[in-house]
Amino acid sequence: MKLLYSATSPYSAKVRMAAHHLDLDIVSETTKTEDVPSELIVSNPLGKIPVLIRDGEKPVFDSVAIMQFVNRETKGKLYPRNPAKRTDAEVLEALCDGITDCLIAIIYEQRFHPPEKIHQPWIDRQWAKASRALDYLNSNLPKTSKNLNGGHFALAALCGYLELRFPGKWEKGRGKLQNWPKKFEKLFPDYQKFKPQG
Repeated sequence: MKLLYSATSPYSAKVRMAAHHLDLDIVSETTKTEDVPSELIVSNPLGKIPVLIRDGEKPVFDSVAIMQFVNRETKGKLYPRNPAKRTDAEVLEALCDGITDCLIAIIYEQRFHPPEKIHQPWIDRQWAKASRALDYLNSNLPKTSKNLNGGHFALAALCGYLELRFPGKWEKGRGKLQNWPKKFEKLFPDYQKFKPQG
């Protein structure tokens, strides 16, 4: 199996960390979506990453679907079997992915529009949503033990993306969240290698 990914992508980081943690045999290949590579477009008509390419089988996208695929491939090792705990893990993943969506919307607004066309109210709205959710996370961090789940990897990817794209802009008043990656790294020593990076 092969994963098309970008080193800066938090969604890619989430999937790669989970697969690595569970020793799933997946080869990672960097892909530049702006180049519209044919392999990416054939595998995912949306032209988004990550995409998991399988020999003789249909590709799997997006990151949520790939995480569920990883869970099935490892006989349920990525999410808790207890229904309530599994729901908690999936909600945590959805929250972290949602914050990431807001952050990427801000980056795209600033990167792809000329200065005179950047819509600051849109950026402010996305930041307000992200800020509320980061406060919530800071007050409701998950229990983090050796049994890492999909929610933990989504949170780790989010923290890495915040560090990469928003340094100095989110940490104030969120010490618990800021320090959480250190706890995670003790359980996932390769965090520095797999987190989003430029």
